[in-house]
Amino acid sequence: QVQLMESGGGLVQAGGSLRLSCAASGRIFTINTMSWYRQRPGKQRELVATMSSGSSPNYADSVKGRFTISGENAKNTVYLQMSSLKSEDTAVYYCSALTVVPVRRYWGQGTQVTVSS
Repeated sequence: QVQLMESGGGLVQAGGSLRLSCAASGRIFTINTMSWYRQRPGKQRELVATMSSGSSPNYADSVKGRFTISGENAKNTVYLQMSSLKSEDTAVYYCSALTVVPVRRYWGQGTQVTVSS
């Protein structure tokens, strides 16, 4: 089992920045990929950014150049640095871990990000 806990959401003005954190615990050695998803009001959950062992991070086109995913192994934590925020970035952001043994996806509880225009 893997447990994920997000933090760092909140209210920010358009053009501002925010950093989300995701702390992982449990069988973290089974994790191959860490990702951030978001669900905007009335929309389906969508992939925002992802990072895998030995690969470069990937980003949704809508956030390229504005968001950065990174990890801090010593703290078992993944971050999502968000800059130049827009009102359309308003969403619940979810951290997700994909393990390989067994193949299973885990989710955090989500953190609300609201961007005011």
